[in-house]
Amino acid sequence: MTFKMFNKGIIFVLITTISFQLSEAYSLKEQVGVSDVGDPLILTPYIEQGKISEALEKSAVTFENFTRNGLTSYSGYFTVDKTFNSNIFFWFFLSQNDPDNDPIILWLQGGPGASSIYALFKENGPYIVDKNLELSYRNETWTKNHSVIYIDNPVGTGFSFTTGGFAENQTKVGEDLYNALIQFYTLFPNLQDNEFYVTGESYGGKYIPAISYTINQKNQNASLKINLKGFAIANPLSDPINQADYSSYMYYNGLIDSNLAASLKSEHALFVSAIQSGDYSHATDLLTKIRSKIHTSNRLPNIYNHQDLQAEEPDFWSEYLTLDSIRQEIHIGNVNYGVQEDDVVTRLHADKTKSVATWIEELLGNYRILFYNGQVDTLDPYPLMVNFIKRLTFNGSSEYKTATRKIWNVDNEIAGYWKAGGNLTEVLVRDAGHMVPMYQPKWTYDLIYKFVRNITLD
Repeated sequence: MTFKMFNKGIIFVLITTISFQLSEAYSLKEQVGVSDVGDPLILTPYIEQGKISEALEKSAVTFENFTRNGLTSYSGYFTVDKTFNSNIFFWFFLSQNDPDNDPIILWLQGGPGASSIYALFKENGPYIVDKNLELSYRNETWTKNHSVIYIDNPVGTGFSFTTGGFAENQTKVGEDLYNALIQFYTLFPNLQDNEFYVTGESYGGKYIPAISYTINQKNQNASLKINLKGFAIANPLSDPINQADYSSYMYYNGLIDSNLAASLKSEHALFVSAIQSGDYSHATDLLTKIRSKIHTSNRLPNIYNHQDLQAEEPDFWSEYLTLDSIRQEIHIGNVNYGVQEDDVVTRLHADKTKSVATWIEELLGNYRILFYNGQVDTLDPYPLMVNFIKRLTFNGSSEYKTATRKIWNVDNEIAGYWKAGGNLTEVLVRDAGHMVPMYQPKWTYDLIYKFVRNITLD
């Protein structure tokens, strides 16, 4: 899934390719032609020189509208690969409740190439921007009881940038994120003991296991250990070989006819064959073809929710972030949004259909994992998520397969259904599409609040 979130009319010059030969000292302002709003705030030199107080002072977000309701946040860049001047953008919010003790949540958007700032403004962050570019505040923001860090990942996504160090696999994704997190905890050493959870959605179903697996490996010998306790993924794409047979789901929901269902079955057989032969690039092309056939046939305006007959509204927040004053406040300076998105997508093309199921199986031995899915998502449907989960082998897999499905209620409303086994919990969220927190913010807040505190959904 790739969100095209910026109105192209507000980008002065669109650059789709960044030359690998550019020096580390290249000017992004030169590349995208934005106005004089300063340079991006890169915190790595301050961290390396031990100037932590200065880094905190410079990265603090002090704009009055961003600090209301007891909000404290920091933003800037961590350099994760000096060879390619790869810099990851983050925006970190301290919990509005008890930041010294509340869990820390990392949010990773999908795509590939989708910005986590989308979720900040549209799904679970503290802010909402309306059509008049005025800021209001979300009641069900996850920052009420959690510290949340939003990261534009991998490099080249959103406000993150690089001169050529694009990830081509999930190992590189995990390494870059790990480098960013080590700098984050060096910047906030008082939070190193807080429980840490990774969350996200869609293609984040690859990123989230990648960083969790990397943390698990690095923690064995690292002096700074990240207190990872688990992760949660909405509408994940984690094991494509078992998540691409759309035929039955679409047919029994009345979205395609029997002829197209048969055609999709045939296409899926070719898709599986390509993966089994190791031709992942061709498999990705076939997956794109399968999805295109579905949405060309039913002509639904919203591929993320087949019951929503309205196209997704414009992203007013993205226009808001082009304002010079806001650029300066969140320390992005002259970096324009999304100009390297095509490079991110291209470099991860073959990786898109590779599986991270073996990593998930290993992680289930030590960490709690939540998979949750919107009921009416057509991009990564719930039955296809279950199809991959039930094939996982872990201590508790038999318990999961035989578990009784239970009702999950929130304030006397049926929010969804869940079942669990071992360290794995799986949830269907009613009347939600692909971006579950956007469609059902109250229910999703309840789900995440309980998951990170290991509270049952009974």
